[in-house]
Amino acid sequence: MADPRPRRPARPREEVFATARAAIAEHGLAKLTMAGLGKQLQMSAGHLLYYFGSKDQLLLETLRWSEDQLGARRRDALADHSLDPWQRLDAYLRLYLPEGAGDPRWILWVEVWGRSPASAELRQGQQEIEAPWQADLVALIEEGTATGHFTPGPAADRAAQLRALLDGLAVPLAIGLPDAHPPTALTHATTVARILLHTPASHEKSAEPTSGAPG
Repeated sequence: MADPRPRRPARPREEVFATARAAIAEHGLAKLTMAGLGKQLQMSAGHLLYYFGSKDQLLLETLRWSEDQLGARRRDALADHSLDPWQRLDAYLRLYLPEGAGDPRWILWVEVWGRSPASAELRQGQQEIEAPWQADLVALIEEGTATGHFTPGPAADRAAQLRALLDGLAVPLAIGLPDAHPPTALTHATTVARILLHTPASHEKSAEPTSGAPG
């Protein structure tokens, strides 16, 4: 006999990811239960585990979804050739850094970094998610070097150095340390970028950061 009870349609994956991101940002992955998340989504914990397998996989896929959204904005900003390389670099820095304490995207990153030492799966996923940020920055530095906006130098090394600085500035912002503020972090990042990439005298004006975040 057919089950007379109506079945709830599965929630779109985007809704699952958005709800998981908000829950992880508020409570952390350690306090998140599949049962609790399922209750918010009106789904069973078993249904969530069927799709994601584990909380670590849910974390990784939620981060991947979050970064895909921001990645589209990053690609649009870097493809805007009405802006010179310094202005597009400014857009990149603004997109990379957290918007402030508790930024859900960056809380996801903090969770991933904390769990990665014990999980090869998380480390591999982390590398895959970070790779486009590195590749896009390398391409921008190479373009800026070719056009004379940046001085010659190893693009991959300079991109890695700049991203390491951004990560170091981002974590105190995301977790809400009292002396960490978005404008100050952006100023520090811009200053170091100018040192790493060296603004030639003929491009001093275009090297000034633009106002307002992209998008």
